[in-house]
Amino acid sequence: MTRRLSRRGRDVAVLLDDFGHRLPTALSAPAAPRERGPFPVLVPRRGPRGRGRGRSATPAPLSVWRMTSEQTPVAWPLIPTPGLPPTGAQMGIDLLSGGTFYCDPVGWVTDDAIPVTNPNVVVFGKPGRGKSATVKAFALRMLGYGYRTLILGDTKDEYEPLCRQLGVEPFVIGSGLPARVNPLAFGPLGYRWERLDAAEARRREAIIFARWLVLLRGLVGSQSVPFGPVEETAVGEALRLLTGYRGGATRLTEPTIPQLWRALDEPPDELVAGCRYADRRHFLDATRILRDALGTLVKGSLAGLFDDHTSIDVDWRAPIQSLSLSRLEPLGDQAVGIALTCLNSWGQAMREIADPGDLRIVVRDETWRQMRLGTEAMKSLDANLRLSRRDADVQILLAHKPSDMLTAGDAASQAVAIARDLLHLCDVKVLHGQDQAVGDELGSLLGLAPMAQRVVTGWAVAGKGRALWLVGDRAFKVQTVLTEPELRLTYTNDALTAGGPA
Repeated sequence: MTRRLSRRGRDVAVLLDDFGHRLPTALSAPAAPRERGPFPVLVPRRGPRGRGRGRSATPAPLSVWRMTSEQTPVAWPLIPTPGLPPTGAQMGIDLLSGGTFYCDPVGWVTDDAIPVTNPNVVVFGKPGRGKSATVKAFALRMLGYGYRTLILGDTKDEYEPLCRQLGVEPFVIGSGLPARVNPLAFGPLGYRWERLDAAEARRREAIIFARWLVLLRGLVGSQSVPFGPVEETAVGEALRLLTGYRGGATRLTEPTIPQLWRALDEPPDELVAGCRYADRRHFLDATRILRDALGTLVKGSLAGLFDDHTSIDVDWRAPIQSLSLSRLEPLGDQAVGIALTCLNSWGQAMREIADPGDLRIVVRDETWRQMRLGTEAMKSLDANLRLSRRDADVQILLAHKPSDMLTAGDAASQAVAIARDLLHLCDVKVLHGQDQAVGDELGSLLGLAPMAQRVVTGWAVAGKGRALWLVGDRAFKVQTVLTEPELRLTYTNDALTAGGPA
């Protein structure tokens, strides 16, 4: 008998076999046949036969669509919008894609793949929805990328904590305070004028006088006074006489608004002749309304603010600079709007010759107050926004709702037409929470689809920092995320809670 041995000795089956007991052998299960594929049973085109099995007598009609990958997310909403490059300030979470949202307006302009042609940003939202917190967080986080921030008119002193945290004391402008800002400042263009050749002097002269005329149009227009060719000729000739440019002086003198008013009110013979008037009386009669408008600015509610040479020394290398206008609130919206117009011109003068790579974020709060001054004030703001690409500035406008920009005049007026164009000069729009009543404005003025309107009037209202970001024609549903130090710096309810955030 053959003995079956294993390496470890005889097993139980062998031992039992020696005594005549054989264990039954287990039958192996037959191997299951391999399936032909993931769908072994093919269903007919019209469905399986039988009651309740989905049989269709005729096939359902199918429509065929051909589209690009950019159009696909619209027809198939489960596909997220293509993300933006991870450059610039990290703002929060894009809830449509689940990724991090970065904000880099200048980088978007230089990237041909992104439909953005200018770095201007407009921010809308009802009070308390996080507009200023988003702007402050953006300015603070862009410091690491070499950007500096200029607050041209802090009407509610919201940026004071941020300035002091960065070691900068804000400038305060108000009645009885020593700070003065001259809107007719030369700016960097006036430096070393005596060393310029004739061609460069003419080029700079054209830039300076053009800026002054834009400002004066806005200031005179704020008094509901027309500023036509007659007024432009008189003002331009007076400024050339005051600066010494008409006489060929090698060192120009910086004028002020009171000096301009006195030159027009007591015109010298050179001015009368330069404006081609028959005599002094003819000149005074033709410029009476213009002189009265300028006189109101000199002797009115803004007396002592913009009627002398600039007395503040701005450190343009500091990370942030702010000019507070909160002391002007008791004077009314018109006074604040005129002050914003003057500051815009002064700020533009300081940026006309910027060092290469000197990137700046210019924040313009309560812009609607300047817009209400009329058409000429709108043109002044419009000119600033159009120069943002040249100056490498990120211009940020803040307002409560889109219709605020349409309060500059009647529906068919030129001012309203310019206001509508301003919306198109801001390729980046940040829409924080709004009431349901503002939904129609979002559709008519910004072209938002009903689904996007519901994001602004529904989801964005339910929490602070929520906003629909429109970058060109792309939409992003963003929740801004703030750190603990940023929460303290961006808190704006001190007057309501008598303290900081809980």
